Amino acid sequence: MAIGKKVLSENGRIAGRLRDALRSSGTLALNLISSPGSGKTMLLEKTLEALPPGTRAAVLTGDIQTDNDARRLARYGYPVRQITTAGACHLDARMVENHLAVWLDDSEPLDLLLIENVGNLVCPTSYDLGEDAKIVVLSVTEGEDKPLKYPGIFRKAELMILNKIDLLPYVSFDPALALENARRIHPDIEIIETSCTAGSGLEQWLAWLAGRATKKAEEVGHAVV
Repeated sequence: MAIGKKVLSENGRIAGRLRDALRSSGTLALNLISSPGSGKTMLLEKTLEALPPGTRAAVLTGDIQTDNDARRLARYGYPVRQITTAGACHLDARMVENHLAVWLDDSEPLDLLLIENVGNLVCPTSYDLGEDAKIVVLSVTEGEDKPLKYPGIFRKAELMILNKIDLLPYVSFDPALALENARRIHPDIEIIETSCTAGSGLEQWLAWLAGRATKKAEEVGHAVV
């Protein structure tokens, strides 16, 4: 227990340093967390595809092995860096800081940093990455009780994305119950329902992103691109 507290304390110290650096650069940083297969990578593909021209965005994507997701995301022309954890079930602040250094030193700072965490609803929840907000992605191919089983991430997340809603006619999933369970854990959590295949909800997600970017810019006094 003492070792665990020491690890999280050190992580928190580095995360604080990261948060200060991201604030200084006016960069909105978002940490996407979900189970494997929820559709995080496809959501990021659709996001990068639809960002307004001139947006300075970058992606850090974490996986235990392979750079498959990084190669998928790099096709959209934005800088992407793969973090391969070689067994760790989460990203930590030091990993992010090490891979982010080259972008923070750039003369043109990032507007948006998207962090795709390792597929896991437990371990990533405890690790602050210096982000402005955690986002939890739940797909309809999972159970409606996920918020009750894994309350930590739903309690800490600012936004829940209910993804793959195009599959609702083919799976046994009650979206109203899933939303009710999420709000039992976090009454004020924002919720957006999306289908990356059909395009449903993507405009709402992009509007949420734009609103969050405006809020960050107002907080730090940077102009929004």
